[in-house]
Amino acid sequence: MIQRIQSIWLLLAAITILCLLFIPIIGVGSNTGYYTLYGTGLKATGADGSPTNIPLLISTLFAGLISLVNIFNFRNRKLQIRIALLNIVLILALSAWFFQIINGINGKTQIDLEPGIYLSLLAIIFTLLAIRGIKKDEKLIRSADRLR
Repeated sequence: MIQRIQSIWLLLAAITILCLLFIPIIGVGSNTGYYTLYGTGLKATGADGSPTNIPLLISTLFAGLISLVNIFNFRNRKLQIRIALLNIVLILALSAWFFQIINGINGKTQIDLEPGIYLSLLAIIFTLLAIRGIKKDEKLIRSADRLR
């Protein structure tokens, strides 16, 4: 059902991932300027028309929307667990992609950790808590079936 605790955890995971679009993940100073990484791509400070990394934007939105859509999959708990595990893998891949983008900047002089760096980890924790809630529901349903 929608009012279950795992729905809250999945909603928090979706909000956390979607916040990556607006909250900076990491800042990097280099010989060519200062760059800030968001879920939409790398933004150069002072540059008005920083290009948006469309594949990165779509992947970030997709990771958030998977958690959001998975809330309404409460009738099929096994599929809900599989989708949540797939979402964890997607979040880890997204984090690796962020790391790869930062490694691609030449001449790094300083690296500033921003609040967004912890959001991926937080989303994974929320998703794991949702999986735990789904498993508890599955156990409750199985015990009720034995009583019949």
